[in-house]
Amino acid sequence: MQIWVDADACPNVIKDILFRAAEREQVNVTLVANAWIRTPTSRFIRSIQVPGGFDVADDEIVRRVEPGDLVVTQDIPLAAFAIEKGALALHPRGEMYTKDTIAQRLSMRNFMEELRGSGVNTGGPATMHPRDRQAFANALDTWLAKRRATK
Repeated sequence: MQIWVDADACPNVIKDILFRAAEREQVNVTLVANAWIRTPTSRFIRSIQVPGGFDVADDEIVRRVEPGDLVVTQDIPLAAFAIEKGALALHPRGEMYTKDTIAQRLSMRNFMEELRGSGVNTGGPATMHPRDRQAFANALDTWLAKRRATK
């Protein structure tokens, strides 16, 4: 079991939490992006740079993810694909996507996309708050504890 990160839009504070967890838990963390991502020197952390293009990083994660892996992403369709493959998906704000919640999240995403397409200003995401970082860290710790229990 390893962690895949949709790194193009992942906040640096979340990457830092993942880097510390990789070393502490000796879990592989792979960042996938269409730009070079600087990572600390570690045998548990690596970065894959994919060509630019729509969903190229997402497609690479979907191709490589395995059951039991964790995918860190804000991208709802990527989360849905990961769940279909038996992985778990975690939003950088700490929300764990599940089979029970992903359909609703996809519907809401599509609705908001339609609104934006018709010219409605839906605003952007709220700034990352310390409670979001804590929620992410807590959800990650829960996944790591389950990983330890299955070893």
